[in-house]
Amino acid sequence: MPKLSSRLGQIASEVKAFAAAHWTPAHLRHGLAHAVDIIFPHQMFSHQAEDTGSGLDLAMPQPVLQTGIAGPAWNRIRFLDGEGCDMCARPFDGLYPGINGLCAACLEKPFPFARTRAACLYDDASRNLILRFKHADRTDLAPLLSRWLERAGAPVFAEADVLIPVPLHPKRLRERRYNQAAEIARPLARRLKRAYLPDALVRTKKTAPQTKDADTRWANVRNAFAVTPAGAKQVAGKAVVLIDDVFTTGATLRACAEVLLKAGARRVDCVTVARVAKDGPRGNDL
Repeated sequence: MPKLSSRLGQIASEVKAFAAAHWTPAHLRHGLAHAVDIIFPHQMFSHQAEDTGSGLDLAMPQPVLQTGIAGPAWNRIRFLDGEGCDMCARPFDGLYPGINGLCAACLEKPFPFARTRAACLYDDASRNLILRFKHADRTDLAPLLSRWLERAGAPVFAEADVLIPVPLHPKRLRERRYNQAAEIARPLARRLKRAYLPDALVRTKKTAPQTKDADTRWANVRNAFAVTPAGAKQVAGKAVVLIDDVFTTGATLRACAEVLLKAGARRVDCVTVARVAKDGPRGNDL
């Protein structure tokens, strides 16, 4: 009996040691999230019948455990796969190949960042997916979208030192409760083993909702961002990649890149979920 009691005590000690080493808050959160996913499976997006032309339909959700999007909806999304302007990721019109990889607009007025990669075109096929993620608490789509960015931005990430999500103003963050760019950037940085700096760049001015006009958008976000003193030390001499959901005119990314370069970043590149075409629907990248 003493031997049995001693063995049980040893087992109890080993279980406690294992729990102390492995049952961290992060593990508990992950386990709870996994349990909730089993009980309440995520719902994937699917399109209505083609003749409705109404885009993505959430009226008849279907359970999903993997991709988060139905086959027909997936087929309608135009993935860019590196095509388009090397600096702004805008798809080239027709057979125009650009000059040295740049579109006419970037040749005439270059951005302060060097390169941009976008996973897909922002159009009727992708818009509702992105808007649900951004405004409707569909943060469960973040792993899917981060995988899109990982593939689209592979050449950029290979040379990156740090990833920084485009920040929200504190008031907007309180209203929305999460920063959609951060939800993508966090798991991405973890997988890529790159530094993740969510607090290095801050939005100091609450800006009005954006329009599609490039000049108006630039006036709206100019001087709206700043690098913190701690952030300046973290980005000094580093290759920074800005992460955002939608590239519309590039005004927000331009404003962020300017202050990062001024703070000492060696170079700045951008990777976004989607790129607005010249005449496509407007993306609000605030």
